[in-house]
Amino acid sequence: MSKGNVTVLGINGHIGHHAAQAFHDAGFTVKGFGRTNRLPISGVSFVPGDAGSLEDLQQAIAGADIVVNALNLPYDKWDKGRAEAQLATVIAAMGDSGKTLMFPGNIYNYSASDRRVVPSTPQHPQTPRGAIRVRQEEMLAAASEAGKFRTIIIRAGDFYAPNTVGDWYDQAIMMDARKGRIHRMADADLGHAWAYLPDLGRAFATLGEQRETLGAFETFHFAGHYVTHGALMGAIQKASPAPLKVVPLPWIVLYAMGLTSGVMREVVKMRYLWNNSMELVDPRLEAMLGPDFGTPFEVAVAATVAPFLSQKLVV
Repeated sequence: MSKGNVTVLGINGHIGHHAAQAFHDAGFTVKGFGRTNRLPISGVSFVPGDAGSLEDLQQAIAGADIVVNALNLPYDKWDKGRAEAQLATVIAAMGDSGKTLMFPGNIYNYSASDRRVVPSTPQHPQTPRGAIRVRQEEMLAAASEAGKFRTIIIRAGDFYAPNTVGDWYDQAIMMDARKGRIHRMADADLGHAWAYLPDLGRAFATLGEQRETLGAFETFHFAGHYVTHGALMGAIQKASPAPLKVVPLPWIVLYAMGLTSGVMREVVKMRYLWNNSMELVDPRLEAMLGPDFGTPFEVAVAATVAPFLSQKLVV
């Protein structure tokens, strides 16, 4: 018997895909929404539609108990009110339904000086992108506190998982693995928060199961793997059958690419998140997830880098 109905908006995205899989594995009836069924999941149905269409969204979430809003605009299209407008359409589609909306948060909301971030930490974004995320969360809080629907935000660090495209492993850390070298994003002794997507997806499903015990608006911080850049390099080297040289990421090249690429221009603006350690902490969420919830760090890293390391080295 199904535990309930879930619609995942943006099922082709990183968190959308893994949340859908996790909800399905947990016994929910899951439906995905997007332009195309690019990454089909066995046992998960799909409805095509336009995220900008109120009617399409209303049809997609009809009958859902839980809606996962994994919609995300291209990185250089968040400005000019577009990110807020996309979320406003989702909020309008939710209406006064009393459903549960789950939303993936990130660390953009905080200042570079914040080192240990708990859900109650005051939010002081230092970039326009961070201010956008704060406004989005305020929109969700206002709707939920007005009694329209329940909101659960799960904030996490940078995503990684096997066979993903467009993440930091794919675009930076492992981009020269075939040449025998890997890129360190910042100084070796600085910490960074990572979220292994299969684990994060299961966190969404676990909180979805416990939604009736939660308040109208809840924020949780998913600790994931908080490790130094040096520890990450060591884990990748340990997983590699051949020696890999560690070299600093050539940020100057990314800055140069930003002169002609809007996406890269926005990416380099967030470099401060690599140069400043920020750990996500939430004992309440850890208690709800239970002991030994996450995949061990070295196991997760080995699975993620395996596709890169299976390619023949170019000498």
